[in-house]
Amino acid sequence: QVTISVDDGSGPVVGEIPAINFADILRRIKLMVKFIHCADLHLDSPFKSKSYLSPNIFEDVQKSAYESFKNIVDLALKQEVDFIIIAGDLFDSENRTLRAEVFLNEQFERLRKEQIFVYICHGNHDPLTSKITSQWPNNVSVFSNQVETYQAITKSGETIYIHGFSYQNDASYENKIDAYPSSQGQKGIHIGVLHGTYSKSSVKDRYTEFRLEDLNQRLYHYWALGHIHQREQLSDMPVINYPGNIQGRHFNELGEKGCLLVEGDHLKLTTQFYPTQFIKFEEATIETDHTSKQGLYDVIQSFKDKVRTEGKSFYRLNVRINSEDIIAPQDLIQLKEMITEFEENENQFVFIEDLNLQYVQNDEMPIVKEFSPELLDDASLFDSAMTDLYLNPRASKFLDDYNEFDKVELVNHAERLLKDEMRGEQNDN
Repeated sequence: QVTISVDDGSGPVVGEIPAINFADILRRIKLMVKFIHCADLHLDSPFKSKSYLSPNIFEDVQKSAYESFKNIVDLALKQEVDFIIIAGDLFDSENRTLRAEVFLNEQFERLRKEQIFVYICHGNHDPLTSKITSQWPNNVSVFSNQVETYQAITKSGETIYIHGFSYQNDASYENKIDAYPSSQGQKGIHIGVLHGTYSKSSVKDRYTEFRLEDLNQRLYHYWALGHIHQREQLSDMPVINYPGNIQGRHFNELGEKGCLLVEGDHLKLTTQFYPTQFIKFEEATIETDHTSKQGLYDVIQSFKDKVRTEGKSFYRLNVRINSEDIIAPQDLIQLKEMITEFEENENQFVFIEDLNLQYVQNDEMPIVKEFSPELLDDASLFDSAMTDLYLNPRASKFLDDYNEFDKVELVNHAERLLKDEMRGEQNDN
C-alpha cells in the first residue's frame, strides 16, 4: 500500500491506494501472445461397444468429447487468450453428425463474442471433401489442402503468423513440410500447425511423417501438432508439442486429457497442460486378503470411494489376493453384477469395466488345488497309477498299502519333487 495526502481546501485528507506492481506491468508488456493448442477432438466418435451400459452412463460417454471441448472454450474465455489452434480431427469421420456441427458453431460463437479467433486444420479423420460444407462464424479460419499462412494480431499488438494445411483425403502420406515458408528474416511470432506422425513414434497409422530436423529448418517459434493421442513434447527449442486428444475413449488412452495453454514472446514460449476430460480411463491395482464375495465387494467399493472425487471414470482394476483360496466362478459373477449395479445412478460414477483377480501366491499354489474333491476321491485314478509298481514282486514287498495313504499329501509330495528337479536344472544352466 502507498499512503498519500490530499488537500481539497478543507484540510489534508490521508488515504491509501494499492501499490503499483511494476513487475506485473512489465510481465504483461512482455507477454506477446497467449493461445490454446488442442487436437483430435473426434466429436462424433461412435460408442456402440458401450451400449451395454446403463442409460445414464452411456449418455455421459456419448457426450464426453463435447463436454471436454466446452471446458476448453471455458478455459479460453477465462484466460482471455488471443486464439485457439485445433490441429486436426475435429470429427471422427467425414460423415460428421449434425449434432457435432451445431455444437461447434455454438462454441465458436461464444469465442467470437470475446474476439477470440480459431484456426483449424483438417486431419485424416475429417479430410476436406465435398461433405465438408459447414459455414463457421467469421472468427474461424480453416486451412486449405495447400500450405498457407494466416496473420493474426494479438491483444498486445504483436503480429503472429500461423502456417498449416488440411488433408484433402484420408490417406494423405504426402510430405508437405518443404512447402512451409521459412521465418528467416521475418519479424513476429511464427507457429506451424501440422497433423502428422513423428518419424520415431511407434504408431501404425503414419500420416505425413516428419523428422525434427524438418521442422527445425522452418525456424518457427512453436509447432502445434496433432494425430498422436498421447501428450508429448518433442522439443523445447523450438517448442514442438503433441497435446494428445481431448477425451479418452478406451483403455489405450489412459489418464488426463485436455489442451495446452501457450504463452510468452518471441524469445520464449511456455506451455502448461490443462485437463478438460469429462471421463477418465484409468488402470489401478489394489491388494487384499479377502476371498469371500462380501469381502471383495467391500474392498472394491472402498477403492471406488477413494477415487470418486477425481470425477467420472472407467477402470481396469487388478485385485491382488494374498491367498491360495480361489473365489468360486458363480461368486465372481455376482460380485461383478453388484459393483456394476451400484454405479448405475451415481453422478460421479466409477465403472469397473475390467476386473482382474490375481492370486499373489498363484506361482506357489499347490497343484492339488487344481484337482476337484471328486477327482481326489476317485480310487480308480490311483489304482491305474500304482498297479504296475505294486504288481512288481521285487518292489511290492517293500511298499505299504497305498489305499491308506493321504492322497492330498501324495500330490503335494509329487509337486515338491518336480520343483526340486526344476530348480536343479535351472542351477545347472
